[in-house]
Amino acid sequence: MQIKADFINPFLEAATIVFRDVLQQDLIRGKIGIKDSPAPSHEIAIVIGVVGSFSGEVVYSMNYDAAYKISRKLVPGLSDDDVKNEYKDILGEIANMTTGNAMNIFTSAGQSVEITTPNIQETQNTSVRFNKKPTLSINLYSKFGRIEVNVAIA
Repeated sequence: MQIKADFINPFLEAATIVFRDVLQQDLIRGKIGIKDSPAPSHEIAIVIGVVGSFSGEVVYSMNYDAAYKISRKLVPGLSDDDVKNEYKDILGEIANMTTGNAMNIFTSAGQSVEITTPNIQETQNTSVRFNKKPTLSINLYSKFGRIEVNVAIA
């Protein structure tokens, strides 16, 4: 498997920046593993396509509890029903910020890359299929819960 740190670190660094600056939370890196697909392990997935100097997918995933906690942090006055109705939009904003930061990191490093608009999916209610390809999986931890980052870029 040939996944270079140059491809992975911008996405991890971008998530760390957004969590620190927007959510006032540090992300702690956990174990790194290898999977045969970027398919998410949790109920909520943020899917990002990458094209340019290299191509592939980055999938951030978390459980509903983490998604709701993040939503409440960003919009503290939401009722339980509003959180259930709005969490995808709120996570979409976090994902857009993370993607923008990743783009800036790649550009600063002189790498030509395009990143698609993040797509928020409920993995239990979707038919999205992920192709088998070597994937590096990294767990990030915060008080909101565990976030899995799967990077399948070649």
